[in-house]
Amino acid sequence: MLIPPRTEARTPAEIEAWLTELGLEPVERANRDGITSWDLVLDGRRRVRLRVTLILDPALALICWAHFAPPINDSFRKSYRKLLRWNDELPFVKFSISEDERPVLVAEVPIAALDCYALGLALARQLAMADRFHPDAAEWLKAGGWPFGAPPPSSADGPGVALLTRYAADLAEFAEADPVAEAPSG
Repeated sequence: MLIPPRTEARTPAEIEAWLTELGLEPVERANRDGITSWDLVLDGRRRVRLRVTLILDPALALICWAHFAPPINDSFRKSYRKLLRWNDELPFVKFSISEDERPVLVAEVPIAALDCYALGLALARQLAMADRFHPDAAEWLKAGGWPFGAPPPSSADGPGVALLTRYAADLAEFAEADPVAEAPSG
């Protein structure tokens, strides 16, 4: 039996309850014109301090906007080609460039599909991508003064790694063909 998609709006209180259920604590929350946002800072297995902004339009979608790297200052053509290649390889998350030339990683969850599981999976996908492409992005991070070394051992039990573990079966499409390489030190 097909379950009809959800069409009613979601509330900020629901998102906050799901964040608590997922063990995530926002570092910031804002509300403007009926749109609510939360900022999270998560460590993956390779990537440290991935800042993700959740933006809820209660009747439309939840957007997970990850600040992937500082503005790109190297050969733009080479970097943009890399981002386009990654977009072609990956389902459910996409790279784009913000107005200030900063690469961002975006996952959108339509209201009809939004629940705690979908929110956690979207965040886990972003962390998985940040981990997967961390060696390729390390030079961007380093050039912009962003942290690029391996996460501290204490984050191995943190909320970011817990998300990756919780949703591991659903992240198979993001699995690397090569074994995990050492993260750059810094």
